[in-house]
Amino acid sequence: MVAGCVFCEIVAGSRAAEVVFADDAVVAFLDHRPLFPGHVLVVPQEHRETIEDLEDELREQLFAVVQPMATAVRTATQAQGTFVAMNNTVSQSVPHLHVHVVPRTKGDGLRGFFWPRHPYEDDAHRARVGEAIRKAMAEYT
Repeated sequence: MVAGCVFCEIVAGSRAAEVVFADDAVVAFLDHRPLFPGHVLVVPQEHRETIEDLEDELREQLFAVVQPMATAVRTATQAQGTFVAMNNTVSQSVPHLHVHVVPRTKGDGLRGFFWPRHPYEDDAHRARVGEAIRKAMAEYT
């Protein structure tokens, strides 16, 4: 755990987040500023800043969660597809490696890298979306 790292705090349970999946190596939770409801961040539990910092085993563990998470997010949000992305240093708002899994629907308004945010209606909405993703993820892991 790195002091002051928001994602390390979420992994440790000292900062609140809507966790949708966790195992010994990876935690996935809803982004607090989602592009669309259901926008998930998948992070290694061990602090790593960029993809270059991943050992082979941790890389495999991370993407073994990202792949079914893309399906779970699509299913849970009834989206047509997903956008899966990762920033490395530049545009990385939290310096802890994280993979974005974002539900997408044709005509949803995302163009290039000008992405309007679509927040949750309230905490109950966030909780409902989180529960739907947890249930869908259980089917794919």
